[in-house]
Amino acid sequence: MAGPRAVALLALLALPVPAAAGGPAAAACDVPPDGRFDCGPERLLAREGCEARGCCYAPAGPGPGPPWCFFPRGYRSYRAENLTVTAGGYTARLRRVVASFLPGDVGSLRLDVGLETPTRLRITLRDPARPRYEVPLATPRVGGRAATTLYGVQVNQDPFGLVVYRQRGGQVLVNTTVAPLFFTDQFLQISTCLPSHFISGLGEHLTPLVLDTAWTRVTLWNRDMAPTAQVNLYGSHPFYLGMEDGGLAHGVFLLNSNAMDVLLQPSPALTWRTTGGILDFYVFLGPDPKSVVRQYLDVVGFPFMPPYWGLGFHLCRWGYSSTDITRQVVDNMTAARFPLDVQWNDMDYMDAKRDFTFNKKSFKDYPEMVRDFHRRGLRYIMIVDPGISSSGPPGTYKPYDEGLKRGVFIQNATGASPITASLPQVWPGPTAFPDFTNPETHEWWHDMVKDFHNQVPFDGMWIDMNEPSNFVEGSQDGCPNNSLEQPPYVPGVFGGRLQAGTICASSQQYLSSHYNLHSLYGLTEAIASHEVRGKRPFVISRSTFAGHGHYAGHWTGDVSSNWEQLYYSIPEVLLFNLFGVPLVGADICGFVGNTSEELCVRWTQLGAFYPFMRNHNDHGTRPQEPYTFSPAAQAAMRNALRLRYSLLPFLYTLFHRAHSAGETVARPLFLEFPKDPNTWAVDRQLMWGGALLITPVLEPGKTKVSGYFPAGTWYSLAGVCAPCCTAGSQVADSTIHSKGQWILLPAPLDTINVHVRVGHILPLQEPAFSTTESRKKGMALVVALTLDGFARGDLFWDDGESWQTFERGDYTEILFLATHVSDGGCAHLDGVLLEAVTVLGVTSPPRQVLANGVLVSDFSYRSDTQVLKVPVSLPMWEQFVITWF
Repeated sequence: MAGPRAVALLALLALPVPAAAGGPAAAACDVPPDGRFDCGPERLLAREGCEARGCCYAPAGPGPGPPWCFFPRGYRSYRAENLTVTAGGYTARLRRVVASFLPGDVGSLRLDVGLETPTRLRITLRDPARPRYEVPLATPRVGGRAATTLYGVQVNQDPFGLVVYRQRGGQVLVNTTVAPLFFTDQFLQISTCLPSHFISGLGEHLTPLVLDTAWTRVTLWNRDMAPTAQVNLYGSHPFYLGMEDGGLAHGVFLLNSNAMDVLLQPSPALTWRTTGGILDFYVFLGPDPKSVVRQYLDVVGFPFMPPYWGLGFHLCRWGYSSTDITRQVVDNMTAARFPLDVQWNDMDYMDAKRDFTFNKKSFKDYPEMVRDFHRRGLRYIMIVDPGISSSGPPGTYKPYDEGLKRGVFIQNATGASPITASLPQVWPGPTAFPDFTNPETHEWWHDMVKDFHNQVPFDGMWIDMNEPSNFVEGSQDGCPNNSLEQPPYVPGVFGGRLQAGTICASSQQYLSSHYNLHSLYGLTEAIASHEVRGKRPFVISRSTFAGHGHYAGHWTGDVSSNWEQLYYSIPEVLLFNLFGVPLVGADICGFVGNTSEELCVRWTQLGAFYPFMRNHNDHGTRPQEPYTFSPAAQAAMRNALRLRYSLLPFLYTLFHRAHSAGETVARPLFLEFPKDPNTWAVDRQLMWGGALLITPVLEPGKTKVSGYFPAGTWYSLAGVCAPCCTAGSQVADSTIHSKGQWILLPAPLDTINVHVRVGHILPLQEPAFSTTESRKKGMALVVALTLDGFARGDLFWDDGESWQTFERGDYTEILFLATHVSDGGCAHLDGVLLEAVTVLGVTSPPRQVLANGVLVSDFSYRSDTQVLKVPVSLPMWEQFVITWF
């Protein structure tokens, strides 16, 4: 089969231009309703105003649907001129030929098309005469152009448009000729057709995995907002992945942090509208969805490697109001025999809700409590908000005094003083916000964190309220009346104004205005917090932006305790894995409102398969620690936790693959089975890597659950991984031979269905009450053979907490094959024994089983399930061979 051809660029192809006089011709307005693009983005227009813009007017009924005022075919905006070849690709000048209807037209633009790699194309549009804000994200520097590519590019001259297509097959991925380009000082718009309706991404929103293309507006502008449908939430990720016929996939990333809308319409098509910066697009050619994610992460950064203990169970509540109560929670977990790795405190520990302080009465023995947790093999994390109290007398609060002296706070529009807010705005009262784009702020932040760590030896940081959140609108004096506060176009932000729930957009930061930098606030705080302890970091943040996973994880905010949000947590976890933030999870059992026992059991079962597993709830709500429920519920939750702890070696290895190779940890089915279109919209199940399929119950009162099983053989994990784990007590060892179908599974309350995919080997470890203990326990393997007797898996192992062990080569990585192991030295596994091997898919009863040539007499085999169980005692740090015949 022939390889990819050299990139094709068909330059300066002119499209027909309609006559301007007298408005658009009737033929130019003959646009199918689903393919109409809005000519009145900033306000609703009547017929007269619409036609004055040279646009078409056709009332289409109330509610979401086609715009009444829309662009005619061939509406002119820019003309492409002087296309030339450059070292990296191509460049051209774009000249505005017809004035737009918005202020601040940029009359001349520079187009750069960078052929960066065979699968990655970069397209930028800038003002060559005046520097504009650009996102300060470190992206790959490319010195030349790719010799061959999977893509071709076509430039249309007048009106200007770009077409990106696949060299093989000709599938069009991006086509901006469908609507005019706008590039004004505060309004940039570009539209494209889409190859299919299957689009995922554009977070953070409460949404299914696949976005609705039926006239949907997606707004990106970070906001402190409890997860609610159809509003902007905590993060901004202007990246989408699109599926195509035959299982091909592509991705598009707009590197822009300004407030924006992304509009989806059923033709299908997509329109980007942003309020500043430049248009800086990356197009990823895949050709499969896994490759698209990896190519995206090549640009924004691979995920960081969390410590092993960070994958254990975390417990928190707003309302643990003293060290006595916090200690009692840990004691209760131990007494009830629940695993626990990390105890957390919300703001209860603080003195007057101020960062880097603790209450000397209710938390008088706070440092000793944390040291005691360490002696018990546990870790400790506390909340840290970015807002620094500014209300105390000078000399009484070091973080503010030092910050003021060192100039680290965000300034008002004139740069005269720190932005503050009047009561009640953020928890401690009047508040100054650190400017994390300022290098001096990083030094100040490091100093404050280290000073506090010298008192309280915490193990990680929970950074909250970092959209940044503000309990008043703007500042204590309001916001100036200027174009940054009242831009000509305001995206669909909750509250209707950019300063709603946050600080003034005209506030000044080191790199630019807050208008430009707002959605980067959480990311820049995560960067400042990432290396502050000098150890492998563990930082969990609420606010995120593209590239966040390189520095920190994410929890999904103040979810409500209801079944709907239990479901929505799955697409949220899957989407953040696509965004390169694999360390993600929702508050188990919900944060807002009272949970029920059944909901909490089902949420704990699903939460055992969140990459980040934490139970956390609001003050004033019913307790929801696992030990507070009935014995039957506790048993079900204990099973789920033990199952997770059994699988931690596998989960840790998945995180290594994410960190080293840009893979996902939790992943949607379509990443593994892109050629099966039935998987594309599945978001009530999830996979761990390519080996485990998890099918949770997401509705009340259900004892059965339907799940989609792609073609192949799937083995139930229930019963096959004992003594390490159990997925439930009442589900029989079952094998599913699927042709690609939905299957109804038994799911009593004590059970979550977990299936192993044929061809994989899972490393397991006997669970314990913390990872400190479980890492010393024996290991086991579950081997799921293909029909021809093949399976493979791997294990990454290091000390679990040292900095950059992979980069320094201080680790062990083992490849498991169906009958042997090859390794390069396993010093990190000294003292760890392999104690059991379970082999699935053994088609005939073995007569003999040998472990390193020694007869194993007490193996067991079930012909009905074709499961062979081999008890062994083999050193994991040595090569071993298990055979049967």
